[in-house]
Amino acid sequence: MGNARRLRAGLRGWGGVGAMATVCVLALVFALVLTRAGSPAAKAPKTPEAAGHTVTDAIGADADAKCTDPEKQTLPPSDEDGVTIDAIKNRPGEKRKLIVGIDQNSYRWGYRDPNGGGGARLEGFDIDLAHRIAEDILGDRDAVQFKAIPTDQRISAIKDGRVDMVVRTMTINCERLRDVAFSAPYFRTGQQVLAPKASSITGYDKTLADRRICTAAGSTAYAKLEEDKAAGRLPKSADIRTTVPNQLDCLVRLQLGEVDAVVTDGALAASQAAQDPTVELKGDAFTTEYYGVAMEQNAKDLLRRVNRILVDFREDTGDGWQKAYETWLSATLGSDPAKSEPPAPQYLRTS
Repeated sequence: MGNARRLRAGLRGWGGVGAMATVCVLALVFALVLTRAGSPAAKAPKTPEAAGHTVTDAIGADADAKCTDPEKQTLPPSDEDGVTIDAIKNRPGEKRKLIVGIDQNSYRWGYRDPNGGGGARLEGFDIDLAHRIAEDILGDRDAVQFKAIPTDQRISAIKDGRVDMVVRTMTINCERLRDVAFSAPYFRTGQQVLAPKASSITGYDKTLADRRICTAAGSTAYAKLEEDKAAGRLPKSADIRTTVPNQLDCLVRLQLGEVDAVVTDGALAASQAAQDPTVELKGDAFTTEYYGVAMEQNAKDLLRRVNRILVDFREDTGDGWQKAYETWLSATLGSDPAKSEPPAPQYLRTS
């Protein structure tokens, strides 16, 4: 089933993957392992690459110096295994699972349904995607170990080796590319304001003056508020000091009256509004952001494989992206998935 999906995706693609030249082996002996994981696969699909983008063999520490479109700073898809995937496949016995960092408190994304079998089973859009990745790599959609990771620990969990990847509504940006690698985008969203329906706040504007705003620590929302306040785009009297480990904690603070508004991704805010009918989204999204699967920078074979899986996930009209959207998100984001669909991916050149 996985081979058939990849064949179909290779023919049509997600906008396709460009013709690639064989990577010239110029590395020193110690780099041979990395080359194996990062070299283009002989059977990689061929589509146009992103014009003007080049990469040596690292997306790493200096990525932000040349990063203008972070959602394009990823490697072309490949089905080829490498050292990272081999290590996952060679885990002994019951440990032969993909270890994925997720959220268990984001309604419709990654959460435990209190009405579903005692609340033991994790469900949501991100959970479906994690199962799809495990199915492709290990041949079993249930061969996945989920680890709940707070918002502010997503990057450290990857760098410390606690997880193989994070599938947790994680926005791709240039700053994070210094520490982790990202797949191609799998979802489009933007920052929005969430506040009580009775509030006079109208959106991301002057009505936030003298208001207490909550964001998750380490989130792109906080970085945006900090930047805009310094630049005068956000009222200087807006209080942005309240940060929490997990985004859902902001909703709790809002319900308790400890803050006046929450700023977060619109996709998450819509789910929170669905949980609490006394709050609503205020105004339009004021940024455009993309979610990606995050993993260790040197895990290039895993990065390429995830990008291959995302091509298939998007193209699979029976059990792919469209079905996951309809199942989990249409009730909160609307019946038209086009607003949340990411653009056709573009990839870095490898030579």
